Order: sequence, then structure tokens, then C-alpha cells
Amino acid sequence: MSIKKVDVLLVGAGIMSATLGKLLAQLDPALKITMVERLSHVANESSHGLNNAGTGHAGYCELNYTPQQADGSVSIKRALEINAAYEVSLQFWTYLVEKGVLPSPDKFINPIFHQSFVWGEDNVAFLRARYTALHPHHLFEEMEYSENHDVLREWMPLVMENRSANQAVAATRVKHGTDVDFGFLTRKLVKEMSKHSTFDLKLAHTITGMKQFPDGRWHVRVKDNHTEHTKTLDAGFVFLGAGGGALPLLQKSGIPESLGYGGFPVSGQWLICKNPDVVKRHTTKVYGKAPLGAPPMSVPHLDTRIIDGKPALLFGPFASITTKFLKEGSVLDLFSSLKSNNLKPILSVARDNMDLTRYLVSEAFKSHKERVASLQEFYADAKEEDWELASAGQRVQIIKGCDVNGGKLEFGTEIVTSRDGTLASLLGASPGASTSVQAMIEVIERCFPSSVASPGWQNKLKEMIPSYGISLDENEDLLHAVRERTLDILGLEHRAGKSGTRQR
Repeated sequence: MSIKKVDVLLVGAGIMSATLGKLLAQLDPALKITMVERLSHVANESSHGLNNAGTGHAGYCELNYTPQQADGSVSIKRALEINAAYEVSLQFWTYLVEKGVLPSPDKFINPIFHQSFVWGEDNVAFLRARYTALHPHHLFEEMEYSENHDVLREWMPLVMENRSANQAVAATRVKHGTDVDFGFLTRKLVKEMSKHSTFDLKLAHTITGMKQFPDGRWHVRVKDNHTEHTKTLDAGFVFLGAGGGALPLLQKSGIPESLGYGGFPVSGQWLICKNPDVVKRHTTKVYGKAPLGAPPMSVPHLDTRIIDGKPALLFGPFASITTKFLKEGSVLDLFSSLKSNNLKPILSVARDNMDLTRYLVSEAFKSHKERVASLQEFYADAKEEDWELASAGQRVQIIKGCDVNGGKLEFGTEIVTSRDGTLASLLGASPGASTSVQAMIEVIERCFPSSVASPGWQNKLKEMIPSYGISLDENEDLLHAVRERTLDILGLEHRAGKSGTRQR
């Protein structure tokens, strides 16, 4: 069995691995990096434009990031964190565009208004409270708000068409929202890395085993899916960025930090508009409130996306129950992930989330007519024949042990690293791709601490990300400076006045 020695092994050819690989290659061009992907193409799972549930999450319109508290107030902590993290992604992409690594920005990122829309007195009161909490903060100062039907008909004509004038409605918008084609971005990053002799891409290869040796290095067995030939990669650092497939690989590693983790897989489906006359009439992202008991990935939105250069109009996603961890995975994925160390947390989560399970089952059995009826709450004139159903991506939510109930279900992302820093894995889903740069910087800081502390890496990190080491949440002047630069270089200059406006 042949053995190849590498410095960094990236498992999964999605946006996370591509981002980590590009960051490390910029910090140390001499690093020998290998990327292994089970499928025959780059970015064909969660990073694909139709599989990714978020295309530029910044907390502007996603209402699940600002939960309402028992006293009626709205918590904005997570929205601030996500917004600041997305600004980090924008800075890195700006740097790569300036260096000629990425092409013209409109190939992968486009300005699209981010809007939230609700109806009903209670929901209007919530959105008003959300705006009141967010707008004073400099990260959200350009947000606009209105309850005026005439104003909203200008903002979102398709959504307001034939809507009762007596219905209580409200909306917010941010003009410098974005749509990101993470599939294109991932493929471009991998293609750029492939130009260098220090990078090796292995498509259609499957990890069959991994073991850490006393010297701290990992021996990872890799099988060629076409020839069945197996080889061993001797890696100094391993990153498991395989989306839903990361958990089984983390379990395979056997590191103590992997114990107790389980996965709750959720699938999704889109309604996609096939009528070009309708597609061209809606050019924004409009997010609503999720039904009671629904997982965050199923927050309904009427969503304009630019995929491979062409506009598409999606509604959904409709969440559903599954046992697969990947779209092209196995129905046995969930069952094979059950271990003695995670069985208690998984069973306790199953016991405590029966309402969620029933909701997912009910969604799975919805008819096309019922799905279009949900769409018609956003777009009253939607016609069944103009929309077709398509599969969205798989998401594996995190299950982990806790002392109180035995286990808890989490809807965010989490980085798991070995104590010696030789292995890292990203688990979970939302907000995912949009915060990939911030997440991968955290991996680098945890796993390459001595290098990160060096003047060379510090200077390079600050060159790539001017706000590195400084909180954009807390530094208003820096936020304005970096945002002005990124909006300019990336061509995202749809902007409201700095103070924002409130239109009633």
C-alpha cells in the first residue's frame, strides 16, 4: 500500500474545505495540501446553489436569528455575531478579487435586497420590536422599516399583489444584501489551488479508515471509487469538512472530543418557478416567520438567486424527515452513526422533540397543491403550473450530551478539535457557508497556534482581513471603513442613507 506524506488533508470539496485550503495556502505557500472528495465533482453537496439553504446570510432578514423572549423583547446577539462574521467573509473575498485570484465579483456575488415580511398583528409587533432593537446598532443602521401598504408595494410588488388593504403587514429591508453562488465560488477557489504543485485534488475517493500514530500524524486510508485501489495519506493535520458526512468521519477518528455527538438529519425541498415572466418580477430575498415547531432551515422565503449566472426564483424550503446524512448518502447513515456514547443523547432528543418529528413527517406528505398554498401566503397569485418541486440539500443538526435532559438538539454550527490540534471537524448547518471565513480562521487559530502567533502570519491575516483581531460589533469606525471598501470592490453599492429610514 502506497503512502503519501502531506501537511494538510482536507476531507470534502465544499466551501469550508476550499476556504481553509486557500487561507492556509496564503499563509504558508509551501504547505502540501491534499483535498479528498467522495463525489466526482467539486461543490456538489451542501455548497451547490440549490442545495445550500442560505446564500449570503447576514442576519438582515432571517427572523430565526432574533428570537423573541418571554417578556416580548427581541434578542439580537446572534444576528450581530452572524453579521460581523459575514463581514469577515466579504473582506477575504475582496482581497482575493484585488489579487486576481477570484474573477469579476458578479460571477459569484450580486447585490440583492434582503427583506423580512410578516402579516398579522402579533407578527407585526414582533418585527417592529426587532427593528427597534437592531436599527440603533451600527451593523444594522441602514435597515429600513415600514407598515405602509403603498411603500411595501414598491419594495416587494409580487408579495403585495392582490393583498387585502386591511391586512396588518410589516417589512424591513437592507439594500446592500447579497446573493452568493457558493458553488461557483468553491469551484473557483479549488481551481486556483490546483494550479500549484503543492495542492492535490482527489475526486471520487472515499475515506475508509483513519488512525493517529504516536508521532501525532494521521494515517488516512483512501479508496479510489473507480479502481477500488487503496492508498494511505500520512497527514500532519486533518480537516473534516464533509457537511453531513463529517460526523461519521469524526467518529471514525476516535478522538475523545468526538464522544457524545450525534446527528439529526433533515432534508428539504424547493418550489422553483419555471415561468420566466414571474421570475423577472421578483428580484429580492423575502423571509417570513417559520411555522411553530419548524426547524430553522425551513424558514419560508421567496428567494431570488443567481446560479451559474442565471436568475432563479425559489420558495421554501419545505423540511422533511430523512435518515440520510448527505443528499447522495445512504438511508443507513443515521443508524450507522448510533454508538454507545451517543445513544442516550439521541434517544433523549427523540423523546423531547416529538412535535418536531411530527412536523417533519407532515411536511413530507404535503401535496403539490398544499405546498403552493403555503407559497400563496407570500404570493397570492401563484399558480400551481408555474412551480415545480426540487430537492434541496441535507442538513445534519447537532445532538450533544447535556446533564439536564441527557441530550440537546442544536441548530447552529460547531467546530470540534482534537486536544493536540491535529484534527478539526465542522458539524451542524446554519448559517454555514456565509460565515465560512470566520469559522476557518477559528480552526487555524486552534490548530496552528504557534504559527498564528508569528509576525508573518499575523501580518498576512491582517492583510487579507483588515478587521482581523478587532470586533466589528464594537468598533463602529472600522465597520464603516471595511464595509465601504468591500461594497465598492465587490460591486454591492445598493445603499440606504447611513442613518437608515423608518417609513410608516
